[in-house]
Amino acid sequence: MFDVLLIGGGVAGVSCALILGSAHKKSFVTDKKIGIITHQKASSLQDALFNNAYGIPAGKLGSEILTESTDHLAQTYPHIVQIPDEKVIKVEGTSGDFTVTTNKASYKTRAIVVAIGSSNLFGIEGLEHYIEPHRKALPEKNRIQLKNNDHLVADGIYVAGTLAGWRSQLAIAAGSGASVATDLLTLWNNGIETHSHDSIRK
Repeated sequence: MFDVLLIGGGVAGVSCALILGSAHKKSFVTDKKIGIITHQKASSLQDALFNNAYGIPAGKLGSEILTESTDHLAQTYPHIVQIPDEKVIKVEGTSGDFTVTTNKASYKTRAIVVAIGSSNLFGIEGLEHYIEPHRKALPEKNRIQLKNNDHLVADGIYVAGTLAGWRSQLAIAAGSGASVATDLLTLWNNGIETHSHDSIRK
């Protein structure tokens, strides 16, 4: 049983995982089991070239970022369970007892973060009734989002990145994933606002 299972290995999903991973020494996180399904084939990063993203050298390919980010996650926070090469096809259950079914296996989790793209080809059974037109994308692009209030779709279900209704910019997606992570940390900390920083200060 995962405490949270992240769906999506792009910017928002991995950003969320990195923040959660960095909080592993906090007393309310040490016993949490965190997983991420890192399916990346449909990520818009596959065709991206970055010259305008903070902290990323000009000319960086999105396809490189995809590989490097999951490697970074594995090396720095190996306690985060990565599930590669699986695509989620169904979500069922309620908060605290969800079942996430992929094309290869099923997983139990207490909470879910959906961090995949905003394509209208969205095909996760059990979440379709949350779909609505993307509020910030051009209508002719036929983008969708999941209905949410500050990333919360329903009890135990969060959404991050473009599927949460944000524009397609790396920095925005990363911030969206980080925002969901800090909401989860706050939840696990009995509602007391919290976040996770790395620091060189002693």
